[in-house]
Amino acid sequence: MTNDLKPWKRIESESGPNLKLFHVRWDSMENPRTNQVLKRLVLETEDWVNIVPITPDNHVVIVKQYRFGVSKITSEIPGGLIDRGEDSKSAAIRELTEETGYTGSDWIYLGSVEPNPAFHTNKCHHWLALGVEKTVEPLLDPGEDIKVETVSFSDIRESIAAGQIGHVLALSALSRVPQIWQSFEEKDFFDRLQG
Repeated sequence: MTNDLKPWKRIESESGPNLKLFHVRWDSMENPRTNQVLKRLVLETEDWVNIVPITPDNHVVIVKQYRFGVSKITSEIPGGLIDRGEDSKSAAIRELTEETGYTGSDWIYLGSVEPNPAFHTNKCHHWLALGVEKTVEPLLDPGEDIKVETVSFSDIRESIAAGQIGHVLALSALSRVPQIWQSFEEKDFFDRLQG
């Protein structure tokens, strides 16, 4: 039996509150299978960017910060919101400098992902920055409190296997950098994931 999916038809949209990072929209959507009209939440969101910064001695620059959603300090890669009118590379360069004080000139685009297509409109663009060095002091926003560290490729793999790096967008970007994964014991890594 073939079940060809069809796009849902938007009947109307209703604007909701602007929540700084998101603008709420309610769409009345018609289910093509049942013709039932259902109200669906959409969060209009600017695109995001994250960066895998690698130093000349093959260490990854990571940031640690308190995350309100999970109520704990997390280990992640630098990243943030792309400003209106800014391209993803410019945002990556800016975010890396502002959050860590590191800069570099060798940038490679790793593609993008849809953070949560169920209700977000945006993409997260992944960038690799090679040969980064600390050249300036970080310039944190008033709402940021960040600790910057550099860790080896093996420590990154260990942190992922131990569940210490759990941010899905950071994991997505890190998984796209072959240098990090070239020399590791696959069996040991997957044994650690199994617990």
